[in-house]
Amino acid sequence: MRRKIFIYAFQLGALVLLICAVLFFLLQYSQTMEETCAALRGEAVYAASGIKTGGQAYLESLENIDRITWIGADGAVLYDSDISDLSGNPGDDPEVKTAFEKGEGQDIRDSALAGVSTVYYALRCGDGTVLRLSRPVSVARYALEAVSPVLWVFLLVLIVSGIMAFRAAKQILRPVNELNLDDPDPAETYPELSPLVNRIQEQKKAIREESERRESLRKEFTANVSHELKTPLTSISGFAELMRDGLVPEDKIPEFSGDIYRESRRMITLVDDIMRLSKLDEEKGFPEEENIDLYDVAADVLESLEPQAKKRNITLTLTGSHAEIRGVLPVVQEMLYNLADNAIKYNRDGGTVTLSVKEENGKASVSVADSGIGIAREEQERVFERFYRVDKSHSKKIGGTGLGLSIVKHGAQMHGAKVLLESEPGKGTTVTVVFS
Repeated sequence: MRRKIFIYAFQLGALVLLICAVLFFLLQYSQTMEETCAALRGEAVYAASGIKTGGQAYLESLENIDRITWIGADGAVLYDSDISDLSGNPGDDPEVKTAFEKGEGQDIRDSALAGVSTVYYALRCGDGTVLRLSRPVSVARYALEAVSPVLWVFLLVLIVSGIMAFRAAKQILRPVNELNLDDPDPAETYPELSPLVNRIQEQKKAIREESERRESLRKEFTANVSHELKTPLTSISGFAELMRDGLVPEDKIPEFSGDIYRESRRMITLVDDIMRLSKLDEEKGFPEEENIDLYDVAADVLESLEPQAKKRNITLTLTGSHAEIRGVLPVVQEMLYNLADNAIKYNRDGGTVTLSVKEENGKASVSVADSGIGIAREEQERVFERFYRVDKSHSKKIGGTGLGLSIVKHGAQMHGAKVLLESEPGKGTTVTVVFS
């Protein structure tokens, strides 16, 4: 960070100095050209006066570093102080044409002979002839010579700016580097950093609260698992102990064996559900996503639950149309199975369970509606918690683990879906999963 601030400040200073140097150079260039043109104009006026009195002889008597060309009214060269360059027709040059038309003209162009930029000034005399003076001048060299002292000053300023930028970057970042992230205090840093410090404090508070919540959930989960496992284990241990000590009559052994089997299955189901939840939490160990037809999955789920529903004369119905989503097939199957299984378990004998699949506005959804006991409004927010049961005595009777809706919730989160619940005691429950 310090390096970036230093580089930025140094580059900014260097850019400002470079812009100043270029502007100064251009100003000096323009000033030099103007001064050269003004000098040639003055010399041309004096030379025109001399021609009026002395003619060509006057021009030949001059000792001047400037080149003088005298051009007649017909464009013919009457005199040229530099006989080494007689190429071309001076009457065609732009400054001469302008002088014939307007009385004076000037131009700046490269001279093939001199190899530098040449300033030309032409003046129309009283007799209609044109007197042209030219002076080769290396404007860039003159400008650089004029600017060179300033460039040394700029270089010195640049060095000082670099040192100050380094010190400024160090001073700016010192309060930031000294900030105590474990317990940041807005009063100890820049006011501009107060939003950042406040944000850090809020995040630390949120992390602490989330950590406390997770720890509370962990303890509650551990206690629930221990309780759920202890109950069937205690029953199995008690039944087995009675059978071992010969305290069970022969005709009761099948009944006790059946109890042991049911409790064992209950434990196996509980362990399976816990393992599923663990996999959903980590989102690992699942196959790749694929295209899934919710209608086909719902049909398979109802078919697998048909024997269970027949025992209580519950009617299973599938409505809607085919709707396709992208997801993990085993998880989607588990979600719909748990919803339909709960709808059967917490239903009345002779009731109904209806699965509806549809697609609206590009979103597929599946609803599971039952005619069961329903859920009170104050209980509806908690039914998706692990091991939470609305009617513990009824849940124990039907053998539920209290994890079915938790699996549905985590499966929905894994697929970015929403779970909606509508229920009224005595009138049934409808759970809808909307896939985005």
